[in-house]
Amino acid sequence: MTVFPCAKINLGLNIVSRRSDGYHLLETVFYPVPLYDALEVHKMDHDFPSTVPCDIKLSGLEIAGKEDENLVVKAYRLLAQDFSLPRVHVHLCKQIPTQAGLGGGSSDAAYMIRLLDEKFHLNMGIAEMERYAALLGADCAFFITSEPAYAQGIGEILEPADGKYGNLIGYYLALVKPPIAVSTRDAFSQIVPKKPAKCCRDIVRQPIETWRDELFNDFEEPIFRLYPRIGEIKAALYRQGALFAQMSGSGSTVYGIFKECPTLPKELCENCFTAVVPL
Repeated sequence: MTVFPCAKINLGLNIVSRRSDGYHLLETVFYPVPLYDALEVHKMDHDFPSTVPCDIKLSGLEIAGKEDENLVVKAYRLLAQDFSLPRVHVHLCKQIPTQAGLGGGSSDAAYMIRLLDEKFHLNMGIAEMERYAALLGADCAFFITSEPAYAQGIGEILEPADGKYGNLIGYYLALVKPPIAVSTRDAFSQIVPKKPAKCCRDIVRQPIETWRDELFNDFEEPIFRLYPRIGEIKAALYRQGALFAQMSGSGSTVYGIFKECPTLPKELCENCFTAVVPL
């Protein structure tokens, strides 16, 4: 069985407060993006000489870290604590760049939960799968349904954003990720939490042309200060005619929303991962 975990962007991202345990509470709108990994799972033959119950093969874009620490493997282990799962072979082909603010690893984990539920008839509902996914990462629960969602808490409290497709249907999305790895911990350390003047959920219901003056990612100011190249990409997307441009998550991908399919100039794409996809 094969599934195709999607990426996401954040439409606005506001850090509104900090809990006593050090975790930050946020408000954001998660929006699914048609950029996909591929995740394939097969039941392992009884006689296959594997020392691990979840044997994973990785291909495509490079993934840092050990294979047994991949979130897909962690998702298998998490469910195996409560369900009787057979040993499996997993093939993960990465097309969503990592450390990009696009949620690729979280998506892989959530889709692994969905796949195991369907393939091995675990009979979990959406709420139960979201509960398991939230244990693996703050934005993992969103990918169980992969529908536009307004997120609160640390990203795990989800409400519908504005219908299944919001108001971006028919637009084009340009993604530009420079070869910069942003430390989420360092990014949070630069943030002074504050409540925004207007909730991002309300802003994304407005015409896109109004977003530039009202919809903000609180990480941009400190990240652009540390990595000016990321801020330059945002400015370049506006020069190309983007109706709205913003860094996704804590970076380093910057996206631009266009009315017509854009052609990105060579100098903007140099040494960067780029993609242009219809929404």
